Amino acid sequence: MPTNKELLAICEQAALAGAQELLEWRGHFSTREKSARDLVTDADLASQTAVRAVIEANFADHGFLGEEDPDPQQLRNPYCWVVDPLDGTTNYVHDYPCFAVSVAVAKAGKIVAGVVLDPLRDECFRAAKGLGSQLNGQPITTSSTTEVGKSLVAVSFPPDLQPDSPDLLAFLQVATRCQAVRRTGSAALNLAYVACGRLDAHWAHFIHPWDSASGELLVREAGGVTSASRGGDYCLAQGNYSVAATIELHEALMPMINP
Repeated sequence: MPTNKELLAICEQAALAGAQELLEWRGHFSTREKSARDLVTDADLASQTAVRAVIEANFADHGFLGEEDPDPQQLRNPYCWVVDPLDGTTNYVHDYPCFAVSVAVAKAGKIVAGVVLDPLRDECFRAAKGLGSQLNGQPITTSSTTEVGKSLVAVSFPPDLQPDSPDLLAFLQVATRCQAVRRTGSAALNLAYVACGRLDAHWAHFIHPWDSASGELLVREAGGVTSASRGGDYCLAQGNYSVAATIELHEALMPMINP
């Protein structure tokens, strides 16, 4: 049975392989729509193939849940790797410099190790259960912000955003009370930024497990607070979440995010 530290090492190795593909494909890929305003590129597919090759070379009997090969039943395996080979595809297509590779592994349905790798900034956020969170090998912690009025908050909107979207309605509530709100287009990086204190909070009502798997662990291991966006415990299979730097900030934001 692998240790969390051993699993983390493979997370990082796999993320590096995927990131290399993203860099090599920049500027000469084709794009198509999976659904309305939800894009996939050659780079997404090449990155996932590279990530999966590393994982299968080390743990051929483990489950695999990837954005470009979504099979939620895989989460029922004793171990399951949860992968977003390119988080921020629309940014990548427009050459907007905000995208990442996210590689995590769940044991009995709970994430125990994960990496979010930003290939452009050469930043590797990593965490393993019980071992804390790191950025490029250095320990990180969430911010100490407790007041909404002093917080920098991020939101992830669904691709098919509608006027009555819970995230848009929550945005209207939060934006008038916090210091500022950001929408970066990469949930994985938003969560990593909460973990290292660049953001104070982040939420998403509609999101996939691979978008949040690594990042939610990063936040928890960095001392932050996590929950489902509608209250209760975060559930990997559902993916939706509300995270914040401190208990006080989380409690203050929740009524606005989930009125």
